[in-house]
Amino acid sequence: MAAPSMGGVSLPRGNGQTVRLPRGASLTDLAERINAEPAALVTALFHLGEMITATQSVNDETLQLLGAEIGWVIQVVSPEDEDRELLETFDLTFGDEEGGAEEDWDIRPPVVTVMGHVDHGKTKLLDALRHANVAAKEAGGITQHIGAYQIVTELEGNERPVTFIDTPGHESFTAMRARGAKVTDIVVLVVAADDGVMPQTVEALNHAQAAEVPIVVAVNKIDKEGANPAKIRQQLTEYGLVAEEYGGDTMFVDVSATTRQGLDDLLSAILLTADASLDLRANIGQDPQGVVIEGKLDKGRGPVATVLVQRGTLRQGDSIVAGDAYGRVRSLLDEHGNKLKEALPARPVQVVGLTSVPRAGDTFLVVEEDRIARQIADRRQARIRNAQNASMRKRISLEDLDAALKETRQLNLIIKGDNSGTVEALEEALMKIEVSDDISLRVIHRGVGGITKSDIDLALADDVIVLGFNVRAEGQATELAAREGVDVRYYTVIYQAIEEIESALKGMLKPEFEEVQLGTAEVREVFRVPKIGNVAGSLVRSGTIVRNSKARLVRDGAVVADNLTVESLRRFKDDATEVREGYECGIGLGSFNDIKIDDVIQTFELREKPRA
Repeated sequence: MAAPSMGGVSLPRGNGQTVRLPRGASLTDLAERINAEPAALVTALFHLGEMITATQSVNDETLQLLGAEIGWVIQVVSPEDEDRELLETFDLTFGDEEGGAEEDWDIRPPVVTVMGHVDHGKTKLLDALRHANVAAKEAGGITQHIGAYQIVTELEGNERPVTFIDTPGHESFTAMRARGAKVTDIVVLVVAADDGVMPQTVEALNHAQAAEVPIVVAVNKIDKEGANPAKIRQQLTEYGLVAEEYGGDTMFVDVSATTRQGLDDLLSAILLTADASLDLRANIGQDPQGVVIEGKLDKGRGPVATVLVQRGTLRQGDSIVAGDAYGRVRSLLDEHGNKLKEALPARPVQVVGLTSVPRAGDTFLVVEEDRIARQIADRRQARIRNAQNASMRKRISLEDLDAALKETRQLNLIIKGDNSGTVEALEEALMKIEVSDDISLRVIHRGVGGITKSDIDLALADDVIVLGFNVRAEGQATELAAREGVDVRYYTVIYQAIEEIESALKGMLKPEFEEVQLGTAEVREVFRVPKIGNVAGSLVRSGTIVRNSKARLVRDGAVVADNLTVESLRRFKDDATEVREGYECGIGLGSFNDIKIDDVIQTFELREKPRA
């Protein structure tokens, strides 16, 4: 039944019915679901103080505001639910599948995520376990992206593989670290024995506890002076991690990545925790599914995704869709670059053959044919684009319209990086920078790989700064950028990028001024001077009266006139530049003549305030 709404607009009343919409849906999408005219919804929102066109992506709050006004409950579908519904249209599912033939179920290795505070030795610990030196290649000694590796150890005479995921330690990578906790079976929490529990230690612990996974604590750097492993055990009891020797159920292992002390004990603790707490089995016979750990653009091989197989067996030649990327598996490589024919559950492998670079944390699955993979990827791409458009659109109310129509300053960026997780984390960190309401930051393009000529062309069109994170401009792009004066900045450590962009935003702000009082003078006599007007014979009571300074006139405590100027200043018959406290002078305030005895002239200047 149609009921009149605001401004005479007729809209179908929902009477509390629920309508489900994807993130970034437009008013046209809503109109189709509730059998209304898009124009009527535009008008309804206009009367609510929001200005949005029918085809524009709308954020969640605005949709729900409109729904409440016309009697519909708007339910914005989560990305996970959207994905599930999308896959159901192709008769596909993602997640644990119970059942299957008994012979298809097999024991799989534990997946271990290494977490902890920055500079507590996570990567060095993995180096020691893998006999590799990844840390030496990291700029500033900070892990800038996720890596996944599998090592083989012995427990009770049996060879046992263990998969490790190395997560970045910098706080800007919180989202990536959260994803690390979602794909893991066990978390190794690395705490430096000479430093103690730090903010990111607690943050990593919260991620692990939220994911409800067992935790093994590696107390690192026990070879250093001032190391106190007992203090670490005591500190972590406050966060619910009680060591076995204190009567708890958390295994603490003292290790040193430098001297390799305690590494075997750490591996044993991981496997014992897995055997005691977890039933690590997976169906190797079902269609392969898993998670993208990292994605990058390789010059020789094109898009390369590091994936963790969670169930099924991934084989060369499979049609795969990972997030909004798809393709056929051209080759599978292990962490050392060796070719594999297949990858079993809990095996991290590099997949070559995708059409684009997937994002860290995207799910992947194998489908029957390339056509289905392409359709799923296209729909996901459209969904992501709509959600981004909705989140980027600033809400403009009718009250703010005048301000919105004035010149608003915006810093446009293009972000290119060596892998998808880094680009995403850098964008998230930059978008959190808050400087002022009239200054905004907009990322108009982000991507993986070197800075290309098309990036520079886009930068020219929109007056953009290009950020290259661990990547450089290529060939023609370098020449074009130099010729056209495009600002291309290169970074290897995320701190520098954040600091420089924040400084750039502050530089775009209009200067702020503060008033600094210079002096006050009391009017003792008023003289009439031909062709000049009234001159105040005054005694300087405080500070200094300076010629050409700003002034105001105060009478009986009230300001009579503001924004005046000391146009003439005299000591007896001589012109003066300034007159100090205790001296008499004649003050002329230009064309302002309403001066009386006992008035007070206050002089001041405006000084630019330094930005905090």
